[in-house]
Amino acid sequence: DLTPSTLTFMKGLKDFQKDSPEGRNIHFGIREHGMTAICNGISAYAPAVVPYCATFLNFIGYAAGAVRVAALSHAGVIYVATHDSIGLGEDGPTHQPIEILSMLRAMPNMLVVRPADGNEVSGAYAVALTHRRTPTLIALSRQGLPQLEGSDVDKVALGGYVIYEPEGGAPEAILVGTGSEVQLCVKAAKSYNKRVRVVSMPSCELFDLQSAEYRRSVLPGGVPVMSVEALSTLGWERYSHAQ
Repeated sequence: DLTPSTLTFMKGLKDFQKDSPEGRNIHFGIREHGMTAICNGISAYAPAVVPYCATFLNFIGYAAGAVRVAALSHAGVIYVATHDSIGLGEDGPTHQPIEILSMLRAMPNMLVVRPADGNEVSGAYAVALTHRRTPTLIALSRQGLPQLEGSDVDKVALGGYVIYEPEGGAPEAILVGTGSEVQLCVKAAKSYNKRVRVVSMPSCELFDLQSAEYRRSVLPGGVPVMSVEALSTLGWERYSHAQ
């Protein structure tokens, strides 16, 4: 069971067992497909209940069939996927997700959110709780991240927003990042001799739902854009000139 690593145990609440059916923590074991399928079933049986389950992002591959069924069934399940990049530490290539987010973003009726700090994590859960006919995957880092100046709980619902704006006029370049890479974008922008805007893009799906006017205000035409994400670059050509 990955609960000690994903940190998703609900403290103060019992385990769901024969002698404690009121318990709210289910011990699935390390069986991603069965875990996600059971959560789908809970959502179908009791739509007012919001089930969530957790694993490492790379292991969502084992659960992909059940996640796809949730999207097809409009099941509002929350999938918490931690250890979401090469920053996961010592486990190596078997645990490092590369293509997983690209696969999930390509799935119809699937919401993927990769928050950059604590504010955006709160925003990610708020989004998941308001999109009750769409499953949501929240991709989280293993490593600790700083709280970023300019991050905004409410703006996560916009999918992407300006988290750092340089002084002195219109931006000459834009860095767009997600998750743990947003802090690196901000550091890089502050070190350049040019005016570099930084955009946090926790959810491409939510950004695509915004008006063309808003999207152009965040990523204006005529300004070079580079995307920064420690995973596959597939799909980022829709938002950036360089990946």
